[in-house]
Amino acid sequence: MSDNNKPHIVVIGAGLGGLSAAISLASEGFSVELLEKNDKVGGKLNILHKDGFAFDLGPSILTMPHIFQKLFTRVGKNMADYVQIQTVEPHWRNFFVDGSRFDLSSEPERMKQELDKLGPNTAQEFERFMAYSKQLCEVIEEGFFAHGLESLSEVVQHYGVVKSLLKFDAFRSMDQGVKRFIKNPKLVDVLNYFIKYVGSSPYDAPALMNLLPYIQFGYGLWYIKGGMYGMAQGLEKLALELGVKVHLNTEVAEIQHNNGRATAVRLKNHQILNADILVSNMEVIPAYQQLLSAQDKEIKRVQKFAPSCSGLVLHLGVDKIYPQLAHHNFFYSANSREHFNAVFHSKRLSEDPTIYLVAPCKSDPNQAPANCEIIKVLPHIPHLDPKHPVSAEDYAALRERVLIKLENMGLTDLRKHIVCEEYWTPLDIQAKYYSNQGAIYGVVADRFKNLGFKNPQRSNVLKNLYFVGGSVNPGGGMPMVTLSGQLVRDKILADLQ
Repeated sequence: MSDNNKPHIVVIGAGLGGLSAAISLASEGFSVELLEKNDKVGGKLNILHKDGFAFDLGPSILTMPHIFQKLFTRVGKNMADYVQIQTVEPHWRNFFVDGSRFDLSSEPERMKQELDKLGPNTAQEFERFMAYSKQLCEVIEEGFFAHGLESLSEVVQHYGVVKSLLKFDAFRSMDQGVKRFIKNPKLVDVLNYFIKYVGSSPYDAPALMNLLPYIQFGYGLWYIKGGMYGMAQGLEKLALELGVKVHLNTEVAEIQHNNGRATAVRLKNHQILNADILVSNMEVIPAYQQLLSAQDKEIKRVQKFAPSCSGLVLHLGVDKIYPQLAHHNFFYSANSREHFNAVFHSKRLSEDPTIYLVAPCKSDPNQAPANCEIIKVLPHIPHLDPKHPVSAEDYAALRERVLIKLENMGLTDLRKHIVCEEYWTPLDIQAKYYSNQGAIYGVVADRFKNLGFKNPQRSNVLKNLYFVGGSVNPGGGMPMVTLSGQLVRDKILADLQ
C-alpha cells in the first residue's frame, strides 16, 4: 500500500483513456504511476512536426467537451487554463461524385438552406431524424454514461426487457434507422457515415449508433487551438499537478500475478514496479497476448469483440490553398454499400472508398508555412488479417487511387503540390500503439457479433486488473475513451468498498 494507506495504482499506457484514469484516480487521493512506451503522452492523439508543418497524427474532431471538462472541474480547475477550444463551422462539407456538395452546419437557418438543396421535404425529414437521434442519445447518457452499463443483462436489468427493445431501436441496423426518416440517398450516405466515429459499418452496426449525429449537433464540433495534440498536453499538465508520476519511454513487458491478482509489472529494462491495482490502456486482446501469458481461453472468449477497421493515413503538406475545402470534408463513394462491404466483409481495399479529408489550416493557418496548407486524408480500410494479406504495393496503389479520386472531385493537381508527406498503414499503427490488428477505433460495433457492446472494463482473469480505452465500454473516440477513465475510477472505488 502507498503511504496514505490507499492502494498504489499503475496505469499502463498514456493514451487519453490512461491519462483520464490516472487523473481521475489521483483526484481521489490514490498514488498513481503512468507508464508510456512512446516518447510522449496521448497515444493515438499524436503530433509530428515536419518541414514546417504540424501534423495531428490521430483524432481530428473533438465532441462532447463537457466530458473533458469534468476532469478539471472535479479538482477545482478551469479547463480553459489548460486547453483552449473553438467551434468549427461548418461542421463538415460533403462532396459527391456528380459534382454536387452540401454542408452540415450548426446554424439552423444555414442548415435548412443546405438541406433544401436535396429536396423540398428533406429539412422536415432531418428534423424528425434528429429528434430520434436525441432520444437515443438521452437513453445512452442516462444508462451507459452515467451508470457504466456494460452488457445486455445489465441493460435489461436497468431498463426492463420491453423498454430496452423500444428505447434502443433494437431490431434495426444503423442504416435501417436512418432510412426510417430520410429518403434522399445523399443524406442517407452522410448520416450513415457518422459511423466513422467508431470505425464500423452502418449496415452492421445497431441502430443505437444513430445517437452520433445528435452528439455532434447537440454538443457542437470543436477544434483545439494550436492543434488537437493540445488536449494531451493539457491533461498531462493536470496529471503532473495532481502528483501522477509519468514515465515516458517506459514499456511494460509483463504483468506479474499470483492467486488471481496482479502484483507488479516487469518493464522491458527488467525493472519491477509493484502495484496494488493495475489499469491497462493497452487494448484487451493485445494485453492478454503480450503481457499475460497462457490466456488463450480468455482471448477466445473475447474474440466476439472484433477489431474495428483501420485506415490508410496520409498527412500531406501542400504548397497550394484549396479554397473549396472546409475544415472537415467527406468525399463519398459512388456506392457506399460496396465500399463498406469491401472493408468489413470481403476484407479488401475499396476500389472507390469514401474519403475523410481534414484541412485544419481553415481554422488554424499557423499549422503550415505561408501559402501552404495541411491535407490529412483517411480512407477506412480493413484491419490486418493474415487470411486476407495486403502488400505494400497494394497500399501504395490505394494511395494513388485516393489522390486521383480527390483530383477528379476538384482538388486540381493535388499530387503535384505535395511538398511534405507522412504515410501510415495498419502495420505502422499496430507497431506504434500495439492496437489489435492495426485497428484505429478499438472494437467494431456489430449487432450480430457483439450487439454494439465492447469488452468489460473489469478483467475476468485478474481481480485487480481494469481496462480503459477504445477496446472497452463505452467505446472508441476521444470523449468515450476519456469517459472510460472516469468510469474505471467509479468501478475501482465501488470494488474497494
